[in-house]
Amino acid sequence: MVSSQLIWEVVKNNNSFMKKVNGRTKRSGTMRFSVEKGNLRSVSSYKYSGICNSTAVGVASTADNKAVLHTKAASKTGSKVGIIETPVNKGFKRVVSTIEKTIADNYYRPDLKQDALAKFSKVYQANRYAKGIKKTPAIKKGRA
Repeated sequence: MVSSQLIWEVVKNNNSFMKKVNGRTKRSGTMRFSVEKGNLRSVSSYKYSGICNSTAVGVASTADNKAVLHTKAASKTGSKVGIIETPVNKGFKRVVSTIEKTIADNYYRPDLKQDALAKFSKVYQANRYAKGIKKTPAIKKGRA
């Protein structure tokens, strides 16, 4: 078993999930984003990394516009079975309580609870627009 700090030191500068975006000036430099499962804020940092942390939480949308809760089991870190996908497609309040309960009862990083709820809120809103339940807001064009 390899420590999570060592894994982070190996993958922090280069991995297949990293997206580098150049800043607008030389001073601001390059911004690094990450798109792996279990990364709630899409930020390339040790705290939010789903690759190196033994317990990670993530929320994502599927191709058929449904939300999925990803939890990474600490005991099965190195295998494909390590990431458990739970569909969360009930009412909004019920799913929020499910996410809170999952994080609290299973000791899945309580510091990421607010980020998980925020990500689910955005995924839920995007899915409602994609399904046609809610109309997209009008965009003003021109001077009027």
